[in-house]
Amino acid sequence: MRTDFALVLTAALLLDSFPRNNGEHASRGPCRPGFSQSFYSVLISRDVLQGQGIRKVKFDDCVGNEAVVFQSSDPIFGVRPDGSIVAQGEGASLDEPVQFKLTASGPSAHVWETVVQLALIDPPSLLQNGNEVTEEEGKVAERKEASQAPPPVIVFSGSSPNSSRGLRRQKRDWVIPPINVAENSRGPFPQMLVSIRSDQDKDISIRYSITGVGADQPPNEVFNIDPVIGKMFVTKPLDREHRSSYHLRAHAVDMNGNQVENPIDLYIFVIDMNDNRPEFKNQVYNGSVDEGSKPGTYVMHVSAFDGDDNTTANGMVRYRILSQTPHSPIPNMFTINSETGDIVTVAPGLDREKVSQYTIIVQATDMEGNLNFGLSNTATAIITVSDINDNPPMLTSRTFSGEVPENRVDLAVANLTAIDADQPHSPNWNAIYRIISGDPSGHFTIRTDPVTNDGIVTVVKPVDFEMNRAFMLTVVVSNQAHLASGIQSSLQSTAGVTISVQDVNEPPYFPTNPKHIRFEEGVPAGTSLTTFSASDPDRLQMQQTIRYSKLNDPADWLSINRTNGQIVTTAMLDRESVYVKNNIYEATFLAADNGSPPASGTGTLQIYLIDINDNPPALIPRESQICERVNKNVHGVNITAADADTDPNAGPFVFELPNFPSSIRRNWTISRISGNYARLGLRYQIYLEPGVYEVPVIVSDSGNPPLSNRSVIKVKVCPCDEHGDCTTLGAVAAAGLGTGAIISILICIIILLCMVLLFVVWIKRREKERHTKQLLIDPEDDVRDNILKYDEEGGGEEDQDYDLSQLQQPDSLEHIISKPPGVRRVDERPIIPESQYPIRPVVPHPGDIGDFIHEGLRAADNDPTAPPYDSLLVFDYEGSGSTAGSVSSLNSSSTGDQDYDYLNDWGPRFKKLADMAVVAAGDVSADFR
Repeated sequence: MRTDFALVLTAALLLDSFPRNNGEHASRGPCRPGFSQSFYSVLISRDVLQGQGIRKVKFDDCVGNEAVVFQSSDPIFGVRPDGSIVAQGEGASLDEPVQFKLTASGPSAHVWETVVQLALIDPPSLLQNGNEVTEEEGKVAERKEASQAPPPVIVFSGSSPNSSRGLRRQKRDWVIPPINVAENSRGPFPQMLVSIRSDQDKDISIRYSITGVGADQPPNEVFNIDPVIGKMFVTKPLDREHRSSYHLRAHAVDMNGNQVENPIDLYIFVIDMNDNRPEFKNQVYNGSVDEGSKPGTYVMHVSAFDGDDNTTANGMVRYRILSQTPHSPIPNMFTINSETGDIVTVAPGLDREKVSQYTIIVQATDMEGNLNFGLSNTATAIITVSDINDNPPMLTSRTFSGEVPENRVDLAVANLTAIDADQPHSPNWNAIYRIISGDPSGHFTIRTDPVTNDGIVTVVKPVDFEMNRAFMLTVVVSNQAHLASGIQSSLQSTAGVTISVQDVNEPPYFPTNPKHIRFEEGVPAGTSLTTFSASDPDRLQMQQTIRYSKLNDPADWLSINRTNGQIVTTAMLDRESVYVKNNIYEATFLAADNGSPPASGTGTLQIYLIDINDNPPALIPRESQICERVNKNVHGVNITAADADTDPNAGPFVFELPNFPSSIRRNWTISRISGNYARLGLRYQIYLEPGVYEVPVIVSDSGNPPLSNRSVIKVKVCPCDEHGDCTTLGAVAAAGLGTGAIISILICIIILLCMVLLFVVWIKRREKERHTKQLLIDPEDDVRDNILKYDEEGGGEEDQDYDLSQLQQPDSLEHIISKPPGVRRVDERPIIPESQYPIRPVVPHPGDIGDFIHEGLRAADNDPTAPPYDSLLVFDYEGSGSTAGSVSSLNSSSTGDQDYDYLNDWGPRFKKLADMAVVAAGDVSADFR
């Protein structure tokens, strides 16, 4: 017994409502490559002959279907290049339904696929099948037969896994057609789709299940199946725009989970509903069209997208124009292609100067434009009318006039105005002015003002009143862009311009400027060189008088006659002067008239000075040196000459020794090297003492007549080393000093250095003594402005009625520390640590007083506890605990005279003290007290 799946189509309503030729609607939208349908179901007669065409599938790759290759997965059925399905072998009788896949591939790597189902119009399996056919299945079969639809029960190829039958030819199975479900269904849910049943459910208990996207894969539980009775349901509304199809697999297992049937594939297609209105890509579209365009001119393109299936009427969008603003010249200036969305002109009369912009409301409607059932949306199309040069420029007047002073350039003399109706500041509006006659010499040009578009006539070459008193110009104006086809230039594009020339007083001018003349140098003063006269351009006016003057004469060699311009020399012309450059002397003269206002012009006179032999040559060099022994003098002295003149009044030169004094020719000789060089040397076996010798040399040039010059060269004769160079002693000896003189000079230098050294030592010693004895200086010897008194001790004990206890060290410092900060009394002990001074003998030696004071100063400077320099220092506190008694109790113990002469031995600083000690002993005791 065959074990197969039987698919019972319990939802016959869906089959009846599904259009058979779904997908065969011709899409008139943009081309999409591929098969026209994703599934073909074909019913054919019982007997199919070999090679007979069955059905032609539609395919388009949008590039002409060139090199497209079709392939079939079933070897019995093939596909011709035109897409026709044919039977190729035996066994094509189609006793059972056949399903196979068709592929199409082109030059690109993309491959398109479709499924083809072939079935007989009267399938025998329904009559010969041993399985039980239910009443419901019979009704479905009758309905399908009546509508020529595939049978509801399909037998798949292959046996069940439990079948033990041997190998046999397998039968072709019924092909399961797609299950169609309308999107956005309102339910109720779950909604039954199909019922799946195995013919083995009579013998064993079967459990059914489905797998795939929408069942056990996300999105889960969109479809489910009753595991006992095999009914499959959809649980929620479907959205084709989210997912257009589902591929599920149905399984049948026993109670132990063993597979009893091979799985079958279920294809569920979501039927599109018109639930999306067209959406324009942009709400505002901008386009342009030239004015004057002919009907049918392309303007712009608008497009809308519909999310529904574009192979059905739900997604087929059609366009139309709702309104046009403005309605000039007619309300319908444009039309739109209902399928492509291309907007074109439909009527002539576009004129930018009248209407520069149109606003069009475009409506897109699906359902192939059916306004009753379709959904619509609108967008705005703004069409700008582009300017073309259909308006030639026109001058506002037939004649224009202006005036220009003579001899002026870059001056605006006239202003031309033109009007143009085209778009301002565009090539169709920009004006170009040209002078077509009246100015053969090119004195004038016309430039365009970029803002106003006016033409400004400008003089570019000076005009002469005496040559032309007026110009009659013919001017034509045109645009930067050429006129549009069929547009002719206007007669108002041409006008006449009259330019009057104003006469002005022009300055005199020198016809030949600069003027060149040639003269020999050395011409005497008062020589007339030439007449340098000027001309007055204002010859048509009253005769004017020209006066001449000198403007620039660097050497002050020339003068000019004020009335006729005759040039006369005032000094001799010298070509060798620093004012002459390249043999040319240049002077500038001024010519002025007596017009109103006066005018003047300048002229330059260039005098080329011809050289004469007026400069003798000069010897070069004027000093040199030579070895005292001729055998060491290899080359001698090379001499030449310099001449301020030029050829032929310069070299070659002739060098000679004079005849007097005779010692010159006896000791020296001159040999010729070249035309301008000679060699001066000592004669052979002549020895001269080292020294400087003045050698006269006579040099003559090649002028006619030649000029000579007696020059003296100082030659230093000195002893030389093996290389022929003067030695150091030799150079000194050659300067005129002997060996004894050189030794004397060296001894004097040494003595002078010793004296300087002794003087420095004496200065250092004196400075040291001054620092040592600078303590006790007699006040009379002190040159400073200070008065120092050291012998003022008060009036004695009678005047000392103050309390001396203040000078003693107090036993406690609490009363001082407890005082508030501020100014303290000078008789108080400062609150600072006592500096630790070195212990010195009780009676210091008088010579140590200075050292004692300096050591005290250093200790005070280095004491970190000492107050700053600008603070009050207390010197009258001597500490406590002195072992000496009061000075007031001292009495003189001497009864006779005491010798104080030893005070004179202490130096001049104690002279004052010695003078005071000569008084009587009684007086001295009183003074010390």
